[in-house]
Amino acid sequence: MIRFIILAVVAYVFYRALKSWMFPAPDASKSVAGKNIGKIDDVMIKDPFCEAYFPKRNAVHLNIGGEDLYFCSAECKDRYITAHSEKETHNPE
Repeated sequence: MIRFIILAVVAYVFYRALKSWMFPAPDASKSVAGKNIGKIDDVMIKDPFCEAYFPKRNAVHLNIGGEDLYFCSAECKDRYITAHSEKETHNPE
């Protein structure tokens, strides 16, 4: 009985070794329709005016006082500039 168990274990180890040699594990970065799955494509950022999240590559950029701001649209950027300039007009420092 012990011989049978040892033989079964050896056969199983041989089977697993042969299987991994003949059929290697697929690459961790899977590809679907030409795009890699699991790879970060872009970063989501938050619009400071409307607070919507959107991909950074689609952002409208504005630099105010050395601070980089990213907006979801030119309209949000214009509204932010208007609100920011009104705020400075009413509260001069």
